[in-house]
Amino acid sequence: MDKDQDLAATGDLARARLLDVGAKDLPPRPWQHQSQPLADLDLVRYAAWIARMPDAEPGLVRAGISLLESARAELDQIEAALLFAARAAGMTYPELAAALGLRSAQAAQQRLSRVASRVESGAGA
Repeated sequence: MDKDQDLAATGDLARARLLDVGAKDLPPRPWQHQSQPLADLDLVRYAAWIARMPDAEPGLVRAGISLLESARAELDQIEAALLFAARAAGMTYPELAAALGLRSAQAAQQRLSRVASRVESGAGA
């Protein structure tokens, strides 16, 4: 197996583990089709919820940690979509900067460029 196959197999095992211990019972998000699998971001949140319990099994916490990179890529996709939608709706970079808590329009432009670049390159996936 190469590194990509190893990562994919690890992710599959982590997803299965978290689904088996209860994540499968989480209700779907309103924007998801009933048969759509949970996003890794949801599974990571579930793992973090489990991790707060004193008797949390380390393997379940490890499963959540192993999905962080994929969840981060999902969040990058969401952020890019929102930023592009904001620009398409006429939001200016100074307005974006304020909404993002950034100090300047230039910082907002740079943020959009970085996020779009990560999504385009598949970084984090």
